[in-house]
Amino acid sequence: MAEQKEGSSAQPHQEDVDKNSGDPPGTLAQEEKVRHSAAVGTPISGVKVETGLDNGETSSASSTERHISIQTKLEGLEMLVDLNGAGRKACPLCPEEKFKACYSHKLRRHLQNLHWKVYVEFEGQRMCICHLPCRQLKPNLSGDHAPGRLVAHYHCVVCSVTIARKTDMISHLKRHVNKGETEASYSGGSDIPFEDPVPIGQAYEIMKELGTNVQLLPNHTTPQKSDTYFNRKMKTNRQLVFCSLAVLAEERNPLECLDAFGATGIMGLQWAKHLHNAVKVTINDINEACVKMIRENCRLNHIRVEGGQAPHHTDAAGDVEGLPIASVEVFKMDANVIMHLRPFDYIHLDPFGTAVNYLDAAFRNVRNLGIVSVTSTDTGSLYSKALNVTLRHYSCQIVRTEYYRELAARMVVATVARAAARCNKGIEVLLAVAVEHFVLVVVRVLRGPTQADECTKKIRQLIHCQWCEERVFLKAGSMVEDNLYRQLPCNCHGSMPGKTAVELGPLWAGPLFNTGFLRRMLFAAVHHSMDDIQPLVKTLICESECTTLKSFSSHGHSLHTNQVECGVVIKTLQKAEEATSPDQSGKRKITEESGNVLKKPKPDASLEHPPFYYSIHRHSIRGMNMPKLNKFLQYLTEAGFRVSRTHFDPTGVRTDATLAQFKAVLTKYSVPTYTASQTGSHGLSSEEGTRKVE
Repeated sequence: MAEQKEGSSAQPHQEDVDKNSGDPPGTLAQEEKVRHSAAVGTPISGVKVETGLDNGETSSASSTERHISIQTKLEGLEMLVDLNGAGRKACPLCPEEKFKACYSHKLRRHLQNLHWKVYVEFEGQRMCICHLPCRQLKPNLSGDHAPGRLVAHYHCVVCSVTIARKTDMISHLKRHVNKGETEASYSGGSDIPFEDPVPIGQAYEIMKELGTNVQLLPNHTTPQKSDTYFNRKMKTNRQLVFCSLAVLAEERNPLECLDAFGATGIMGLQWAKHLHNAVKVTINDINEACVKMIRENCRLNHIRVEGGQAPHHTDAAGDVEGLPIASVEVFKMDANVIMHLRPFDYIHLDPFGTAVNYLDAAFRNVRNLGIVSVTSTDTGSLYSKALNVTLRHYSCQIVRTEYYRELAARMVVATVARAAARCNKGIEVLLAVAVEHFVLVVVRVLRGPTQADECTKKIRQLIHCQWCEERVFLKAGSMVEDNLYRQLPCNCHGSMPGKTAVELGPLWAGPLFNTGFLRRMLFAAVHHSMDDIQPLVKTLICESECTTLKSFSSHGHSLHTNQVECGVVIKTLQKAEEATSPDQSGKRKITEESGNVLKKPKPDASLEHPPFYYSIHRHSIRGMNMPKLNKFLQYLTEAGFRVSRTHFDPTGVRTDATLAQFKAVLTKYSVPTYTASQTGSHGLSSEEGTRKVE
């Protein structure tokens, strides 16, 4: 009834506008459009329906119904006009100056031959061509809106955007399909009752991920158009962060964890809904619209809201006893402020872009042995597309290489390590992933200046040969060398004129993975039925061990073994709890134990995975057919090298072999594409490659 009243009030509002502007009264087409909007409660192009808000402001109310040009049958298009009545009728999809009012038989032919035949189809819906003035006129150079030529266009069935060209609309719909968005989005329906979930007149969608319902607004995938930004492709990121928090919750609980940039609040709600009393979740966002959306999403999932002045509301539809299944704290505050005010055990930073502005505040107040996870989505600066931004944000010099994804991950880790060192804290890298369009880094915080000094020693410069793309980290030391090219395994500088290498960095030279932590993450992924990330975590485990053997177990025995592997820091925590006597010998014993713990990884430095990887396609030999990737990994293993695949590149091979040895094995087992008369020369090249490997 409210929508019908708003629609019926649209006609007098339009007449008032015509009187004030001095224009003639509305045409037949406008009257027909107003009459249709009053019948179905849908505002159409050219007619604004304004509703008063509580604060006295007015806003244009958008509807959940699709545009009238989107139909499934021809009868639906003809029902927009009463073709059985007498008199002249105006076309509902054309203005008066485009198509004048005519009799029913002529209007029916016009609808059939023009609007119904010129269309774009998507999942059974026809987006017929529209000639109404739906597209806003752009101001000219003088600043006033000059009347221009009306442009025919189509209305998207998913996001309601108007696009002029048919080919552009087809490409636009393909992007929706790639993002997982269909015509069912923005349906506005929900089986779960809740009070005024969105601003009046705005469409919404209920999306479910990992058993958590979240309410989304239109244009939620475009941060420039919506405050409550949500990206479906970040599901992998959210699940990896969840598994890392679940592993930390097994070590100690309850944990105080913070989602510093809540947006829709889906990540914090998943923590609270699945980990229950093991975590105390705090969701923060500086935007008022996001905070309201987070509170409504808490109500959708029967989670009690604490903090602020949010009304407590529980719904017994999803709970037998009518009690909330968990509780979260929701704050409207700057992320830097809340991280300075309160200490946390787990902090997740996921701003839109780079996170370097929040690292100092995160490490200032995080607890010892806590975890900080950082998600960076500024791929332009991370992947060498905007070198000036890279230098400004990360203080790093890089170039585009074949291993640019791992280069970006090591650059982010180096920035995180420097931020932790400024707070007299060190880090232990648990996970560094570069998938799709984000870089995720998960580190454990180790308090103390000694730990900070150990981490800063792992930040070094990298020498990269621009001819053969061989690379090596500079040796630690303050003495200046006469010729840095000597550290490169290749001989390009001697055979090529001029300078052949560039110095990149500073970068993180330590390991990017912790095998024990990854194994426990796999156990958590299996326990919470996260089938999407299990292959990725298994690849990370093989990559951390630099092996192709895939022996995984999610039972308790392997979990206990992995806890000993992973962290020496967990062992330090247990010793500190047991030592309660205040005598001096006990303190000396703790320091000795912790000193032994810090020195423990040093003998195992040779077992760390080798830095960077080689792309088998990048170094293929012209005129030769390469072996299959799995076969090539087997050949490298038989040659005595450590080898594994990498998640950074599906064609990449992580190995401790040099580039010359890598190419020699690749040449040996490649099959020539020449005729049979030239097979003898291939045999000679294979023998030469064997000598190089030996």
